Amino acid sequence: MPDLEALKDKIDELALRDWNLSAIKTRFNKLVDEGIPSKTLDPREVIKHKDEILDRVQLKGEEYCYLTRNCAKGSATALFEEFGLGNMEIIRGLNPFPGIAMSGGICGPVSGGLMALSLYFSGPDLTDYQDTRTYLFARKYLRRFEDAFGSLLCSDIQTLLLGKYYDPMAGGENFQAFNKARAREKCPLAPGLGARIAAEIIIESMEKEQSARAD
Repeated sequence: MPDLEALKDKIDELALRDWNLSAIKTRFNKLVDEGIPSKTLDPREVIKHKDEILDRVQLKGEEYCYLTRNCAKGSATALFEEFGLGNMEIIRGLNPFPGIAMSGGICGPVSGGLMALSLYFSGPDLTDYQDTRTYLFARKYLRRFEDAFGSLLCSDIQTLLLGKYYDPMAGGENFQAFNKARAREKCPLAPGLGARIAAEIIIESMEKEQSARAD
């Protein structure tokens, strides 16, 4: 069950945040121009700085959503940048994924989070149909996201964050009402928390591997 009080506090904080749009845009444009930096992750260092990483990923998921006005891009970009995954062409490909073309379908951070988890956990052989490990991590992500928000659907999460589902692509009046409800400021909660959940799953896998080696 979602912690409604905690979510409300976070929504209020986002609504009042002084977004440093210039700095966010500069950082994002650097990724566009130079690409996602490749990384060789040291699991011990990642585990040591787990809380710091989770906080950073959540904040960047919020910020990139606020910049691009796209929750799928926001969550995926934060995860790609943190773990050295994918490229910005994949981010471009996520353009229609908020609510599945804003139809009220699967929430964008679900798509962005699953994309990052797949890139991290999938093996190199694209024809290996027995490589089902990603499904297990993906299902864990779905369960945790749904626990956090009570649903995987954009329509339900809009109702939670904004008070109702606006279907902003249904017409100009709906779009104006969506913006008037401060969707740009409030909706980043979902990609921020979604990115955090995915990052937590990645780091937990590192902890499990390190524990197994110690045994």
